[in-house]
Amino acid sequence: MSTQGITEADIANYLVQTPGFFERHAELLASVQLTSPHGQRAVSLQERQMEMLRDRIKGLEHKIVEMIRHGQENVAIADRLHRWTRAILLASSEPRTLPGVLVAQLQHEFLIPQAALRLWSLAPGYEDEAFAAPVSDDARTFASSLTLPYCGLNAGFEATGWLDMPATVSSMTMIPLRDGRREGAFGLLVLGSPDPTRYAADMGTEFLVRIGEVASAGLSRLLV
Repeated sequence: MSTQGITEADIANYLVQTPGFFERHAELLASVQLTSPHGQRAVSLQERQMEMLRDRIKGLEHKIVEMIRHGQENVAIADRLHRWTRAILLASSEPRTLPGVLVAQLQHEFLIPQAALRLWSLAPGYEDEAFAAPVSDDARTFASSLTLPYCGLNAGFEATGWLDMPATVSSMTMIPLRDGRREGAFGLLVLGSPDPTRYAADMGTEFLVRIGEVASAGLSRLLV
């Protein structure tokens, strides 16, 4: 049989399609020598397979550890969200105090350096509250245009000025507040950090959306 034109792929295909080859030539398995991936020493095919299997097991172990870590982090986040929601419910009997409790507890539970809240379309009687401070039409339009929370660098947004120390804010998120009864947003929740990576533009927003939904539900009782 001529070997001209036979490639490694041809040989590999032949061995795959001829499973009994190594049963008939078992002595070849013992004689095959390969280079170990963990050094330059020669090892048998069986030993090489064992090394590959050990490497695969180590990879799976690392993935399991990562899954456990992420699971623990998710449980911790869920606990914080539960405590924050509970604080909102306990403060609901005093609507005037609700925005302050909401912001303070959010900062406490999630270690947020700075946070602020502005609301509009409020019922009469809240005009002198800090959360009812004037907001420009542009800021209201921007809040209503957000379909998801904004996350990214501080680009000089008006809402940055609502924070206690706006000059120290490098990254921020802005979460629109909606109640479903009116078009657009009725408020904006702003979180700021001196860490430029805390609120990155490519971060997931699912959790922040939940924050916005809970906050909107609690604060809707202050609206007209």
